[in-house]
Amino acid sequence: MRAEDSSTSVEIASATTLVTYEIADNVARIGLNRPEKRNAINDRLLEDLAAAAARAEREAKAVVLFGHGEHFCAGLDLAEHVGKTPMEGVQGSRRWHGVFGMIERGTIPWISALHGAVVGGGLELAASTHIRVADQSAFFALPEGQRGIFVGGGGSVRVARLMGVALMTDMMLTGRVATPEEAERWNLVQYLTAKGGALEKATELAKAAAGNAPFSNYAVINALPRIQQMASDDGLFVESFIASFSATTPEAQERQRAFLEKRAARLKRAKGD
Repeated sequence: MRAEDSSTSVEIASATTLVTYEIADNVARIGLNRPEKRNAINDRLLEDLAAAAARAEREAKAVVLFGHGEHFCAGLDLAEHVGKTPMEGVQGSRRWHGVFGMIERGTIPWISALHGAVVGGGLELAASTHIRVADQSAFFALPEGQRGIFVGGGGSVRVARLMGVALMTDMMLTGRVATPEEAERWNLVQYLTAKGGALEKATELAKAAAGNAPFSNYAVINALPRIQQMASDDGLFVESFIASFSATTPEAQERQRAFLEKRAARLKRAKGD
């Protein structure tokens, strides 16, 4: 059962976990905790991330994903990957797909706070989150071509759909490294902050998302991307059903009454917008 009004922070961090977990105000903060390896993803970190994601599904209403140390994530741990058979490689890639799919297709929004290296599998992981915030230290790359490999964590689908095939092809063929400003223009990130500010901004956004109706959040993160892949008429048909169903839930009815009775906060333009 999810916490309804949690102000208590509980953190898990020990010698046996490569992912930290804390929750406050219905927002779970999940941290990649392998800073000596630039948070490169090995099998153990992947399974710890899966466990943290499953826990957040039970307890939280939104998640902030970040990296401890100087980097978000430098991608695949090549030291563990070298020597795997083709079948082991396929199984490993499919496990990445499964864990990242828990994030992308779960029931709660994930906001990633990006700094330092957002490279290879790290960019694939960030692409599975729903909103991405980058500070000025962040840099983005897909160096798989230089390593003799190919993206295996969903990048050919998620990253390509965000930035377009042409730009992704350029990054993979040439080793091009993108700045935060380029990443924003290419739709890889939605918010930029000063150095060190991504985690605070991501937490602010997660708290805002956690205040939404759970069904609305579920529809946004699950229905909206699927509708984009449909023919226009099919998408509009599905939209009508989701809109009708969501508007008639008890929580939606109460929220609509609160707005009509002027009990709900009105939208305001933020400073600097």
